[in-house]
Amino acid sequence: MENKPIDVSRLGTIRCEIAPEPRTTQEGDQRRDRDGNPLWITGLAVRQPEGRRVDAIDVTTVGQPQGLTEGAEVRVANLWARDWALEGRTGTTYRADSITPVAGSGGGSAAAAAGPRGKSSGGDS
Repeated sequence: MENKPIDVSRLGTIRCEIAPEPRTTQEGDQRRDRDGNPLWITGLAVRQPEGRRVDAIDVTTVGQPQGLTEGAEVRVANLWARDWALEGRTGTTYRADSITPVAGSGGGSAAAAAGPRGKSSGGDS
């Protein structure tokens, strides 16, 4: 499966929906990349530029994103997607080089910021 880059400038508003958490295995150990660096997962809400549609995606980063609060607007660098299929299940995983807070963006509750939930990524890589 190939990595597909995503042009975040076309996505609209991106907010932190769920603060960064360690990405773990089924045994509870933190997952690591090929170089041994810890992986973190952050829930993001992406509001389409036109209309009211909001998609919720989980984005994996190497290292813990700093300064994120739920409901606050964020900036995502080098976002890409990869479709996967395993034992009859399919999904899409998302990765980014970094997720950083947008200066001066107001926080608030994640539920209020996200609104109705759209399609969730629902997968592991």
